[in-house]
Amino acid sequence: MLIPWCTYTEPEIAHVGLYEADAKAKGWEVETFTYKLEEVDRAILDGEDEGFARIHVRKGTDKILGASIVAAHAGEMISEFTVLMKTGHGLKTLTSTIHPYPTQAEVIKKVGNAWRKANFTESQKNILKKWFAWTR
Repeated sequence: MLIPWCTYTEPEIAHVGLYEADAKAKGWEVETFTYKLEEVDRAILDGEDEGFARIHVRKGTDKILGASIVAAHAGEMISEFTVLMKTGHGLKTLTSTIHPYPTQAEVIKKVGNAWRKANFTESQKNILKKWFAWTR
């Protein structure tokens, strides 16, 4: 059963799924990605830029094993990860979804993009290089 939780402190602390140590104890290789709110425009504008979003992904896949958010409104933001995990969707779904801008929840998309960037294949990188060179 997948049960998200939140502690309503300042900032809030929310989590769903496994922690990195739990996943490793199951024998899974894990990649962890973190994105700080101090790099999210809306959080900066709101003066609520303390905190981060962190995801644990099964290495070599986009399968989310667990996610933590420490931020104002973390309890409201953790649900996006919960739905993805519950429905078996991964970070490819997250990174291909358009999110409103600017919002504090942009941190969710940004942490997904950190995974995407780390998992680009050489052929994907070459295609992007050609595309950017062509469009300049």
